Amino acid sequence: MRYFTVDAFAQEPFGGNPAGVVLLNGNTPFPEDEIMRKIAAEMRYSETAFVQQNGPEEFTVRYFTPAAEVELCGHATIAAFSVLREEGIAKEGTNCMNHTKAGDLEIFVGKKILMEMATPEIVGKIEDTGSLEQIMNGKTPDTLPTLIVSTGLPDIIFPVGSIEELNALTPDMESLSKFSEDLKVVGVHAFALSNDGFTAHVRNFAPLYDIPEESATGTANAALTYYLYKQGIIAADDYCKFMQGEAMKRPSVVETIIEKGEKVYVGGNSHILTSGKLNIKSAL
Repeated sequence: MRYFTVDAFAQEPFGGNPAGVVLLNGNTPFPEDEIMRKIAAEMRYSETAFVQQNGPEEFTVRYFTPAAEVELCGHATIAAFSVLREEGIAKEGTNCMNHTKAGDLEIFVGKKILMEMATPEIVGKIEDTGSLEQIMNGKTPDTLPTLIVSTGLPDIIFPVGSIEELNALTPDMESLSKFSEDLKVVGVHAFALSNDGFTAHVRNFAPLYDIPEESATGTANAALTYYLYKQGIIAADDYCKFMQGEAMKRPSVVETIIEKGEKVYVGGNSHILTSGKLNIKSAL
């Protein structure tokens, strides 16, 4: 098996959100789950994508954090298909099928990778935001609700009043992990609307999955796109651009499109930094 480290949603190397990508040999079976988790822990990124080729334009991808498998990861998908494009496995200008535990998703392989997200849905609403505000050390505006939204993974969409307030958030990670576990969500995606060329500036916290903060999050920004549409802030077929990772000094640009208010696509640039071979006999 070959591995790659990739900066996803990066305008230049050493930006964006780094992910691990492991290419299986053809359509060989996936290694045991615990081996994939250990590989993800060894690579030390928030997520590592394991890619099995099923046909010329058909792939199955599984995603592991250092702690557990997750159904879907946006930035690791962007990273994986960037690798497939650069390796000549997925041809530029084609549509590929990505089989995931969150469903079958279409990927457009172009100069940028554009991925279809799972069907968006509002899963729930945080009626009493007081506990969450205390955990996040920040206050939500009265004009916007705090909702749980999913485009493959459920996240709490947490509005704040300004970019300054967003940057000042200092979550209690232990409490947030327990709060996320109780609500069966990945974590909190905080945002502040902006008028500086970006739709919003965002920060993402998922300590339940050993991710105190993430510098670019495809699924959560897709969920935010649907949230903004349902709140009437953007319209059907609008294009959005989110700035993430500033607090981590890894600026990331995540681009989304909401098609007819029903489907959300996420895309961006990637840079492959390293590649090599995994020498694990039991995993081959």
